Amino acid sequence: MTVPPSEVLLKRACAQVGLSSFGARPIRIGENAIYSLPSRVVVRIGRSGQATAAAKEVAVSRWLESAEVPAVKAFPDIDQPLVIDGSPVTFWRELPEHRHGTPPEVAAVLKRLHASPLPTDFELPALTPFVRLAERIDRAKTLADDDRGWLRHQLAQLTKAFAELPAGLPRCTIHGDAWAGNVVVTADGPVLLDLERFSLGPPEWDLVSTAVRLSTFGTMTAKDYESFAAAYGHDVLKWDGFDVLRDIRELRITCYAAQRASEEQSVRAEAALRVACLRGLRGPRPWPDWKPLS
Repeated sequence: MTVPPSEVLLKRACAQVGLSSFGARPIRIGENAIYSLPSRVVVRIGRSGQATAAAKEVAVSRWLESAEVPAVKAFPDIDQPLVIDGSPVTFWRELPEHRHGTPPEVAAVLKRLHASPLPTDFELPALTPFVRLAERIDRAKTLADDDRGWLRHQLAQLTKAFAELPAGLPRCTIHGDAWAGNVVVTADGPVLLDLERFSLGPPEWDLVSTAVRLSTFGTMTAKDYESFAAAYGHDVLKWDGFDVLRDIRELRITCYAAQRASEEQSVRAEAALRVACLRGLRGPRPWPDWKPLS
C-alpha cells in the first residue's frame, strides 16, 4: 500500500519535535492536510512554498492570545513552522467539544477582534481579495470561452470598484474568511478558526460573509440576520459599498468551483450554475440552489 505524501511528512515532522504520530487521524486532506494526534495536538501541513503564510498564522495565534481574543492556539515551545521538503508544518492545540456559532455569537467575536489594537511585533498584510482569481479563471478547463471572458471582465471591474470603496467603518485587523464555519463555540465561548487570511482591511469584509447568507444564498432568515447585525452594532447591508464586497465574495467562490470542476467532474454542474447566476441567467438573488463544496 502506498503511503500518502502527507502521512510521510506528518511522521517526519512529529519525530522532529518529539511527538508520536502513531494513531494520527486525518481531519481534512485538501490544499492543506490536517491531522489530529491522540495527544490532542492538531498538525497542519501546508502547500509547498507557503512557509511565510504559515509563520504568519502562528504569529497571529500568539498575538490573539495576548490580546485575549479567543482563537485556536499554536502549540507552545515549538519553533514553528517546520519546513519539510518545502511544505510548512504547524502544531496546534486541539479544541474541546464544540459546535458552530450562532449569528450573534459570530458577531460578538468579530466585534471583539475588530476592536483589538494592531499587533506591534509583526505587521499584518493588507487585504488582498483577488488573490489567485485570475489564475483560477485562466486555468479552469471547463469554462466556455464566453464565460471566461465575462469572468475576466467582472474581475477587472471589481478590482477597480474595490479601490474606490466608499467610506465605511475604520480599517482594522480582520479575519478575512469569517464565514460561520470558522467560528465555533466551546464551553468557554466563541473561538476563531483558520487564521490564514488575517489581514488589515475594512471590517465590512468580515461582516459580508454572514450577510451573503441572506442576500445571495437564502440560507439565513431575516430574523437571524437582524440578530447578527444587532449583536455587532452595524448593518453592512445598508452600507453603500456592500454590493461591491458581495460581488467579490460571489466571484471568489465561483472561481473556486470553476477550478475544482477542472479536476472533479462531480463539481462541473455546480460551477456552471454559479457562473450562470452571476451572469444574470438564473433570475435575481437569492440563489438557494447553490451547494457548498467540501
